[in-house]
Amino acid sequence: MRPSVRVITLGVDDLERSLTFYRDGLGLPTDGIVGEEFEHGAVVFFHLAGGLILALWPTASLSKDANIEATHSRLGAVSMGHIARSKEEVDEVLEAARRAGATVTNPPNDRFWGGYSGYFHDPDGHLWEVAWNPELSPQE
Repeated sequence: MRPSVRVITLGVDDLERSLTFYRDGLGLPTDGIVGEEFEHGAVVFFHLAGGLILALWPTASLSKDANIEATHSRLGAVSMGHIARSKEEVDEVLEAARRAGATVTNPPNDRFWGGYSGYFHDPDGHLWEVAWNPELSPQE
């Protein structure tokens, strides 16, 4: 396997709600819901910097396609990370997420590793970290 990840798919309970959160609340670009003409095909794609695609797919559809039992417990065993350009951007993104319906689990603060970050759960409980790291620059 090549050392590359191109798509991250999040199972969501309400596709419209999640679309609104990520598109309107966080400002991610998308063409909206596509694939509705197929049974279990409705999905949302966000094309992110560096060629990464964030996909939102109803949990029932994902579990059917993967032939697994759907789980609604998202305990934080995995987190997605957004690298911000500044401490101020960390604050702005976390506040935008909160206004859009996220639960801030750890407000932004200075971290032991020399950076600044905070965490939130999206409306489906997926964990995100928004971080400024003086050693990393975000890809545009």
